[in-house]
Amino acid sequence: MVAEVGMRVFGIRPGTRLVSMMRTLLLLLWFAARGSTLYFHIGETEKKCFIEEIPDETMVIGNYRTQLYDKQREEYQPATPGLGMFVEVKDPEDKVILARQYGSEGRFTFTSHTPGEHQICLHSNSTKFSLFAGGMLRVHLDIQVGEHANDYAEIAAKDKLSELQLRVRQLVEQVEQIQKEQNYQRWREERFRQTSESTNQRVLWWSILQTLILVAIGVWQMRHLKSFFEAKKLV
Repeated sequence: MVAEVGMRVFGIRPGTRLVSMMRTLLLLLWFAARGSTLYFHIGETEKKCFIEEIPDETMVIGNYRTQLYDKQREEYQPATPGLGMFVEVKDPEDKVILARQYGSEGRFTFTSHTPGEHQICLHSNSTKFSLFAGGMLRVHLDIQVGEHANDYAEIAAKDKLSELQLRVRQLVEQVEQIQKEQNYQRWREERFRQTSESTNQRVLWWSILQTLILVAIGVWQMRHLKSFFEAKKLV
C-alpha cells in the first residue's frame, strides 16, 4: 500500500520450472507483506487518499484509529467518540464502491470487482472537528488484502477446525489468491502491450504524415521557384 504501494514483477519470461518457482516465490513474499500499517496526520478539512493495486474478487479490510494532539501534555491522545471519519473507496473506473461515515475508531470492508488501482480516501467530519481548531489529527491505518484479511482464529472456532484442517484451508486460500494475482499481472501485461502497440502505430502514422507534408512542401517550393524564374525570363 502506498501513498502508492505495490510490488511489480517485470522481466520474467515463462517457460521453465525454475522461472515458475521463482515467480511463485516472489508472489508469496509479496503476499507476506500485503498487510500494511502506517499512520499519517490530517488537518480539519484535509483529505488523504491512498492507492492500492487489487485483483478482482478480492476482499480488503481496513482498521483505523484516531488520536488528537494534546497541547498541554504535548502528545497525541485517543480522540473523543464524537469525532468521526468518512471513508470513500473508488474502483479503477472511478465508481464509488464504499462511502460511509464511521466513528473515531473503526473498521471498513469492501470487495473488489474490477482489477486495478483502487483509491481509498479518508477525512474527518469537520463540523465536529472544528471544536479542535488548529489541532492535528493522527490516523493509524492498517489495510489487509486477500487472505490476510481473514481471521483464522475466528474461522477455526466457528467451523471447529483442527490445526491441520486450518493450515490446509490457509494454504488453499493462499493458492487462490496467488492465482488471482497472476491473472491480474497477465491482465496488466496485456493492457500494457495494447498501449504499446497503439502508441507505436500512432508514431508510425505521424511519421508517414510528416513525410507526406515535407514532400508536398518540396513540390510546392519547386513549382513556385519554377514559375518565378519563368516570370523573370531566367529560364
